[in-house]
Amino acid sequence: MMFESTDFVTFFVISDSAGETATKLAQATMAQYPTVEFNLFRRTFVTDKEALAQALQDALEEKALVLHTLINQELINQTCEFCQKNNLFSFDVLTPPIEEIERLTGIQPTRQPGALHLLNENYFKRIKAMEFAVKYDDGKDPRGFLEADVVLLGVSRTSKTPLSLFLANKNLKVANLPLIPQAHIPKQLWEIDPKKIVGLTNNPDILNNIRKERMRSYGLNPDTAYSDIEKIRAELKFANELYEKLGCVVINVASLSIEETASLILNALKLEDHSYYGTDSSGEK
Repeated sequence: MMFESTDFVTFFVISDSAGETATKLAQATMAQYPTVEFNLFRRTFVTDKEALAQALQDALEEKALVLHTLINQELINQTCEFCQKNNLFSFDVLTPPIEEIERLTGIQPTRQPGALHLLNENYFKRIKAMEFAVKYDDGKDPRGFLEADVVLLGVSRTSKTPLSLFLANKNLKVANLPLIPQAHIPKQLWEIDPKKIVGLTNNPDILNNIRKERMRSYGLNPDTAYSDIEKIRAELKFANELYEKLGCVVINVASLSIEETASLILNALKLEDHSYYGTDSSGEK
């Protein structure tokens, strides 16, 4: 549908499950237009014609762009017909790749709503990975390094904990260790393959600002030894020298989001993202 030029756009996500896939697509699109104001509505767990009809009517009233992840063919047809009839833009996220895989393999899809979120073996592996990340966070028990898929090292405020949890959500066992120049380096760190170690670093000025904001958030004086720029430079120097001795991958997180850093880690260590439904690296279901 052709609308008049506007600086306000509405997305309508319609899904027979939680709607996360289409929501991420909408968010990724919105991020490309920082000057445009957006609304994002979600209609989730839509599994019958009546609920879908109401969701589509709501989308029409908002003159929205419709993104849908429906798997039931009747509901897909109903959405397409409604949007065509009412000149609403709609994008079917799942049907094109599903039809192509069916063409390539000759196997029909299960067309089961919410299949991605089934409590399968992969799900329970993810829970165990999350528990592992919590147990071995912040160097609580260096013995975890020997069992981990990834060991993250870094001075304070280099995103070790959020990265650990993000990677755990991809079914990876992650341990992390904060680096302090005066602190003892656990012997286990020298016993593991450096190819599974990642050294995190940052720019001194950025780290200085982050630490000051951290102190302000606690209602404390931002100018302390913790945020002292010379102390930060010394910490980073100590960390980088350790990384060189270990021969590990080093990533500067200064301008990276958690998602971007995690992607770089997966690529650098040649690890697979096992958070999706399907086979693991051994080929087992």
